Amino acid sequence: MCKNSLGQPIGPIVPNWAEPRHPDVKTLAGQYCKLEKLNPQYHAKDLFVANSQSNEDEIWTYLPYGPFPQIESYQKWVEEMSEQTDPLFYAVIDKRTQKALGVASYLRITPAAGSIEVGHINFSPALQRTVIATEAMYLMMRHVFVDLGYRRYEWKCNALNEGSKSAAKRLGFTYEGTFRQTGIVKGRNRDTAWFSILDTEWPVMELAFSRWLDKSNFTSDGSQITSLSDFTQKIRQELVA
Repeated sequence: MCKNSLGQPIGPIVPNWAEPRHPDVKTLAGQYCKLEKLNPQYHAKDLFVANSQSNEDEIWTYLPYGPFPQIESYQKWVEEMSEQTDPLFYAVIDKRTQKALGVASYLRITPAAGSIEVGHINFSPALQRTVIATEAMYLMMRHVFVDLGYRRYEWKCNALNEGSKSAAKRLGFTYEGTFRQTGIVKGRNRDTAWFSILDTEWPVMELAFSRWLDKSNFTSDGSQITSLSDFTQKIRQELVA
């Protein structure tokens, strides 16, 4: 433990620290998908059609906006969000069909602290529980740690959103606690569950994602052979051994 001249415990020095830059890359490309900076001209119609497959509008329950029953109102929302730099929105594009199937963003971007959050994740039914959905999260995470040099990557969600909490844990985020009464969303109280991944944890996750995304990990019908969580656990055991 580090102590100062007064004998008080203090944090360790962060060597060679330099503030990372604000995300500015317009496209992140992978094997199965690419993420493009949200553009109303190219993405709004595809996203509206994909979101419309949510027959009971369940994808909007925990978001502070939506649902959007008409293309005009959704188009306006996309236009407004595409002009923001925090949150900075990306559309998730299926490389096979070239259709936009969902959105995600970087937000609460704090270079001075080396901290950045992923959020406003809204995946249409066609994107949920697919290899594309996982790869999209991997691409955003890799960009943060490898290209930009952030130290902390956050995931926050409504504490009642079990799907989001399960996704965070599967993707390697560590649960840090629940902050009570952090907001009022659509007239209802919101408690917020906090998760994070640190730069020191990234090497394990990068190996796990790489092994999971490899084509050899999928059967001919697209089913996974080994889960991402199992890969993560095995790699951690390998490093300890």
